[in-house]
Amino acid sequence: MSDLFDAAGFQDDAPRPLADRLRPAELAEVIGQDHLLKPDGPIGRMAGAHRITSMILWGPPGTGKTTIARLLAKATKLDFVQISAIFSGVAELKKLFETARARRKTGQGTLLFVDEIHRFNRSQQDAFLPVMEDGTIVLIGATTENPSFELNAALLSRCQVLVLKRLDDTALEAILKRAEVVTGQALPLDAGAREALIAMADGDGRYLLNLAEDLLALPAGRPTLTPAGLADVVQKRAPVYDKDREEHYNLISALHKSVRGSDPDAALYWLARMLAGGEQPLYLMRRIVRMAIEDIGLADPQALTIAIAAKDTYDFLGSPEGELAIAEALVYCATAPKSNALYKGFGAARGAAKATGSLMPPKHILNAPTKLMKNEGYGAGYNYDHDAEDGFSGQNYFPDGMDRPALYQPKDKGFEREIAKRLAFWSKLRTERNGE
Repeated sequence: MSDLFDAAGFQDDAPRPLADRLRPAELAEVIGQDHLLKPDGPIGRMAGAHRITSMILWGPPGTGKTTIARLLAKATKLDFVQISAIFSGVAELKKLFETARARRKTGQGTLLFVDEIHRFNRSQQDAFLPVMEDGTIVLIGATTENPSFELNAALLSRCQVLVLKRLDDTALEAILKRAEVVTGQALPLDAGAREALIAMADGDGRYLLNLAEDLLALPAGRPTLTPAGLADVVQKRAPVYDKDREEHYNLISALHKSVRGSDPDAALYWLARMLAGGEQPLYLMRRIVRMAIEDIGLADPQALTIAIAAKDTYDFLGSPEGELAIAEALVYCATAPKSNALYKGFGAARGAAKATGSLMPPKHILNAPTKLMKNEGYGAGYNYDHDAEDGFSGQNYFPDGMDRPALYQPKDKGFEREIAKRLAFWSKLRTERNGE
């Protein structure tokens, strides 16, 4: 009973936020990270052996990074020290390291937890290396950003990177039930509103508990809230989306690959996510134009025309009406026949050009504006294709001595099916007319 009383935050008459009152006391109580915390998981093994190594905890907000670090310090009997990279500099780090060295001389180790560790610059990150190597501290860094992009290679080489998962609906429901048990109150929500509350949390357990705390503070006797009533009482969470960080690239990758995979429903969903997150429509249109030329190409040349028209339409109408033009271009591209033959052909051409960059064009296709050039054979033997049978001379247009490469190879899809037929016909004529 005393544990429940303490957990409810009434010890010493000190009220505490619900999220803090529900902070797990043991690793086994952490919800939603079983892949790390189960006995044979990486953190579970460390806790079981009472020995931990430095690590980076990478995951979305509200998934338990701070809690796990605290509990690891408790399980391994290390002194827990917490700082935030937002408010700390090298001078403070030096003081912490000196204190940790003194503590170590007494036989007590230090677990230094650094929240938002990606906020430290390169030189600040380097400051951790010597004290990690000599055992002065065990470092646990927490970040919401991809460590590969934000942290020094030297620091990463000394840490194990562990990925925390976004909390799913089952985990969030378990957190709500725990809150109701600890507070002794039921949330004033019907089933639909409870689902809506979980959706608002967007995988963030701490944010969910903050919402729940607001709801539990409502006057007694208030009618049970429906989804519409819930929306009136709490503010809707802004989408988790930072246009200059990894989430931006994750969503645009999802959008592009949904189009490449011919899934217009998924493409529309990711488009809506990015627009809701404040993405610039012009950036989205640039990406859709790229899809039209990279993933569709000549399988449907109209895709590029429609993409450019959508950009012009948005420029003319603006938001929100112009966003429908973006959606139209996106769905057209998602449902168009796909071919990367042009993309691959141009890449192959670049490779061939780099390998044979000093070869001159054959003389018969060079202009001869001067007498000297004519005497040198420029333009001699050129066949004007419009005068040839079928409008095709079959002459060689590659440098002399260079084997003819097959760079553009259209696929049997959409308009490229017709292009392939033309190329096959011209190849046949070339062979016949050159005696190959």
